[in-house]
Amino acid sequence: MVTPDQPESEAPEPPAAPEVIKEHWKGMPEFTQEKQEPYAKIIIRVADAEALAELSRRLEQPFTKKTKSAWFPFKSHWGLERKFWVSDKT
Repeated sequence: MVTPDQPESEAPEPPAAPEVIKEHWKGMPEFTQEKQEPYAKIIIRVADAEALAELSRRLEQPFTKKTKSAWFPFKSHWGLERKFWVSDKT
């Protein structure tokens, strides 16, 4: 779909049909990412901003009011780094 401010030449291609995708991936190895379960889960209640900052400092992890979970020792949910595909096509 082309938006009003997007020239038709820049419109994204429609998604490929399932049979095209299957043909493209023919011969590729199967891959299944196993979910890693933690050894233990602990709920920690933090009294105020100073306590949150202290917890963040001691565990050497960035915590905010919006932080819902974390691994200890630190493990990014993106892996070691964020990975993304870069194409040289224009």
